[in-house]
Formats: sequence, structure tokens, C-alpha cells
Amino acid sequence: MLKQAVKNFLKKHFYILKVGEKFTPAVQIGQVQLFHYYQDCKRNNTLPALKDTGFKVFSQFEEDGKLLFIFSVIGMQSKIFVDIGSNDGVNSNCANFLINFGWHGLFIDSDASVLEIGKKFYSKYPDPWGFPPKFLCKKVTRENLNESIQNAGFEGEIDLLSIDLDGYDYWIWDALEIVRPRVVIVETQVEFGLKDLVSPYEKNFSEEIKYQGASPVAYVKLAEKKGYRLVGANDYGHNMIFIKNGVGEEFIPEVSVESILNHPFAKQKIKEFESLIK
Repeated sequence: MLKQAVKNFLKKHFYILKVGEKFTPAVQIGQVQLFHYYQDCKRNNTLPALKDTGFKVFSQFEEDGKLLFIFSVIGMQSKIFVDIGSNDGVNSNCANFLINFGWHGLFIDSDASVLEIGKKFYSKYPDPWGFPPKFLCKKVTRENLNESIQNAGFEGEIDLLSIDLDGYDYWIWDALEIVRPRVVIVETQVEFGLKDLVSPYEKNFSEEIKYQGASPVAYVKLAEKKGYRLVGANDYGHNMIFIKNGVGEEFIPEVSVESILNHPFAKQKIKEFESLIK
């Protein structure tokens, strides 16, 4: 009982602390100002490099800043996202757009308990009168993915797709057809370095297996097949960002796989993996 009481206390006060930090008018005003600043830079041909624009508000790493830069440059059209493997939808690559820019979207996760946290959170924030996101509790597979998203009310053009499934992300993006995102952010295995590796698709994959997923090189090949280009990643390199070909190419150019694997974190992980396969 005491252990559960402590958990409940931490959960409650964690969100109070985070709300105090993240929902001040200054946070939203600052981001809107930054949005317009980047648009001015675009007009004046003085845009910074994507790699220098990262910051964290709701994302796990600095993806919030990089995604804001991208959509400042290419524009926000549908303002719709789909987040596959969203956890609670609060610590998400999509939450910042929902809360600070009025986006709508779908959070998908197989854990009902974390989705309940998200539902409760978005019933109050950014305000109790806001249009809430949708939540789908389901373990998506290649076989049920498209139907599940369509049944939730989403199809066609969307602005952002985020995939974070810790293992079979590659196969889910490969199978996705029902929505057509302009920007995709997906988790890769930086450990695989410049090797062209993809772990086999397992409908009932196990998260206990340490090395599974796809390499950055494999993702670039998949992206090319689907009509996207690599434009960057988070600093550690394990969340790769792709933009649809023909969208903002003159302002956000394609980058090489090597350019996203320069952080000491990535280099260390590559070295560790290499030592195992020698």
C-alpha cells in the first residue's frame, strides 16, 4: 500500500511540476515567435542548419525544436499527426504541436494504463475545452495497421508520422499506406552503423531481444522507395527524420547517413556492437 501511495504521489506531482514548466504563456509565445522568425529567415535566405535548431519541451530528446523548424519552413497544412508507439502521448514528438499549435491526431499504444494517463492529461490541458486527441489501445502489426488507423478516423494526407516501437518500426513504416505523411520521424538502431541490416519481421516480437530493428542505411533505402529523403536526426542519431520528396528541398536538403552518426553516443554504440560480432 505504501509503495503504491508513493507511486501515486510522484505521478500526481510530476505532472503538476511539468505543467508549471511547460504551460506558461511564455513557452507558447516564444515558440510562435520562433516559428515566424524561421519564416523570415526563409524569405531572407538566412536559415540555420536543422542540426542547430533542437530543443526539448515534450519530446524525449531535442526533436521538438527540430520538428518546429521543419514545419516553420515547409508550412503546417493538415495539422494532423499519427503517433505509433506513443506511450502516454505526453512525452511525445507530437505533443508540442497539439498543445502549442492546435494540431489534432492519434496516439497508438498497446499499454492501456499509459493511455489512460494521456486521456486524463488531455482532458485538462492545454485547457478543458480543447478538442482532445484520439487514443487507440492496440498492438499494431503489418496485418492490422492500416485498417486500425482508418477505423480511428485517419487517412490521406497528414503532416507528421512518429513511430517508436522499439523493434519492428521498419516493418510498420514499410506496411503503412492509409496515411501519407509529409514528415516521418522513426527510431533506428545506431548500433548497426553503416551496415545494411534489418531484423526479420516477427508478429509477436519480444522487447527482451537487445539488437533488433533496422540500421540507418536500411531506413534510407526504405525512405527512397517510399519517396522520402533523410534530412537529419536527434543529436544521438537514433531518431531519424525524413521529409517527403518535393517538399522544401531547396531549404532543407538531404543529408548523409554518416552525418547523423557523429555523436559520441552513436560512436560508442557502434563500437560495442562491432566488438560483439567480431
